[in-house]
Amino acid sequence: MTDMTERNRTEGPDTTKEPTQVGRRATRRGGGDPAERGRTTIADGVVEKIAGMAAREVVGVHAMGSGLSRTFGAVRDRVPGGAKSVTRGVKVEVGEVQTALDLEIVVDYGVSISDVARDVRENVIAAVERMTGLEVVEVNIAVSDVKLPDEEDEEPESRLR
Repeated sequence: MTDMTERNRTEGPDTTKEPTQVGRRATRRGGGDPAERGRTTIADGVVEKIAGMAAREVVGVHAMGSGLSRTFGAVRDRVPGGAKSVTRGVKVEVGEVQTALDLEIVVDYGVSISDVARDVRENVIAAVERMTGLEVVEVNIAVSDVKLPDEEDEEPESRLR
């Protein structure tokens, strides 16, 4: 017997070598960038939710939607099992790579409407573009009302439940 055969018999196989693949080459299957293998579609409702949440985060935004939609929303929110609609006051058009948004907001009395509108626009654009990858081409903001300090809320806009 040779020395090598004797060593293999007593010590077992040599495990210090990397296993080799015979006849196989390391190739990427499918070719091309994996990010480009298929389509991703984003529903209008997804962008509406993102925009609605981002707009509500801005200080000075009291509520979203017109008086009529807020009234109907308050009734709907009181129905057992009904959830608060974060899309109230938000309308979107979603294309393959771009989106446009229309927001209707109610601001608190005493705030600068132009500053609030700018902050809403910046926050919405940042959130939508970061989360969806869509380019936001425009965010139109309509201020439908001002919440006066002595007015009662049609619906509580509390962030905690």
